[in-house]
Amino acid sequence: MSLHRLSHVTIGVPDVAATTSYYTDFGLRVSGEATLATRDGGDQLQLVRAPFRRLVELGVAADDPDDLARIAASLQRLGHPASLEGDALVTTEPVSGFAVRVRVLPRLRQEPQPATPYNGPGRVERRGRAPGVLRTEPVRPRRLGHAVAGTTDLATTMRFFVDGLGFKVSDHIGDKGAFMRCSTDHHNFLALQSPVNYLHHTSWQVDDIDDVGRGAHAMLEGAPERHVWGLGRHHAGSNFFWYLKDPAGNFSEYFSDMDCIPEDEIWAPEVLEGAKGLFSWGPPPPPSFLEPEDLAALMTGAHSKG
Repeated sequence: MSLHRLSHVTIGVPDVAATTSYYTDFGLRVSGEATLATRDGGDQLQLVRAPFRRLVELGVAADDPDDLARIAASLQRLGHPASLEGDALVTTEPVSGFAVRVRVLPRLRQEPQPATPYNGPGRVERRGRAPGVLRTEPVRPRRLGHAVAGTTDLATTMRFFVDGLGFKVSDHIGDKGAFMRCSTDHHNFLALQSPVNYLHHTSWQVDDIDDVGRGAHAMLEGAPERHVWGLGRHHAGSNFFWYLKDPAGNFSEYFSDMDCIPEDEIWAPEVLEGAKGLFSWGPPPPPSFLEPEDLAALMTGAHSKG
């Protein structure tokens, strides 16, 4: 696969300062005006002023200029215009209207982290207290993993990502959603059929389940209203998760232990029905995870924009 990761996400929010403060608490580092960075991925979140919350731009990394030419030709066959801006190909997702910027970027090389030792029946990997309970440093996400967005036309959004950009389908949520990847992660973008186009969440990698829990614990101290859903483990992707809510209403997810699909592996997508499309174990998802609490405001904003 010539695509190899998400490079960045740009989110429109009504209050940039408050949302920047939230993502700083979340563990991202302010690296510029309303720009935040991860430990391994560099600048990966840009916040811009918008009258209502929305996905503004999604960044995708490619290997070389030939990949941009191939993507441009594929998009042209679908009737979607694209333009070259320096080392990037810029196009627009046809349903939600967010920009997709495909840039030639080096592959992200993460330094291997020592496996966290866990004891189990007949297996002693550590003695004394567990490393996870001894950590005191703040949790800082390693990289942007994926984004999830609602679309009013799932089929068109899927064609854009798969036939246009070159993403691959990993799994389906019945006929209501599709997990798609542009890297060896199980998914980098999930499109969900929805009555309105909106950003559901962004997801950020941390070291292990302890850091998923530690990060959420720190975020909720003094601000329990940030809690959305967790701790749990998904079936699609198999990752541990905890979801929190930023001041604009977007969800942000700490994740660890995501399924890896090597580029040369034959992978048969499953159609996941019922709870499998949401999770393997954990507390039941709240209604706000399935339908945004600000649905009416989002629909009003979408009509105003149009």
